[in-house]
Amino acid sequence: MKSHIIPAIKLTLVCILVFVGAYTLVVWGIGQLIAPNHGKGEIVNYGNSKNPGKYGFTNIGQSFTADKYFWSRPSAVKYDATGSGGSNKGPTNKEYLTQVQARIDTFLVHNPSVKKSEIPVEMITASGSGLDPHISPNSAMIQVARIAKVRNMAKDKIIALVNEYAEKPLLSMFGPSKVNVLKLNIALDNLK
Repeated sequence: MKSHIIPAIKLTLVCILVFVGAYTLVVWGIGQLIAPNHGKGEIVNYGNSKNPGKYGFTNIGQSFTADKYFWSRPSAVKYDATGSGGSNKGPTNKEYLTQVQARIDTFLVHNPSVKKSEIPVEMITASGSGLDPHISPNSAMIQVARIAKVRNMAKDKIIALVNEYAEKPLLSMFGPSKVNVLKLNIALDNLK
């Protein structure tokens, strides 16, 4: 029995040193060297002369509900980074289904040219963290007609902006294409 316990304890200690200590330091070090703002996220000022000093993190979802902006994915935690999490309600939960139906109805009222079957699922369901700052290019494109009408702009100009801000998958194969909603809305405000 002793011949098994001592090696198991040694292996446990080595694993703790490698996976808790060394790995954590390597990932933290990489974040300090190459990540925006030393791993704390990219902070942007999106204020203007009427509303100066408005800041946000591009890696945390923001609430946009005005018709002149691209809407973010819904959040179960109201985009509060101190309480990240999903609703944990299943697809048969009546309260959840009522909430999803309300999101569908709201989306259709504000986007009358869109059919219910065309609404991307991500625009009516919250992400697992509640903080997802991205939507798919398809979710952005489906909102172009509303934004063009409200801003009295050509659709082509807004479509070009969405295409410009669409981020390709990592190494062209890991993950989906996505658009950061905060960056896109800042660029939209800066369009002439």
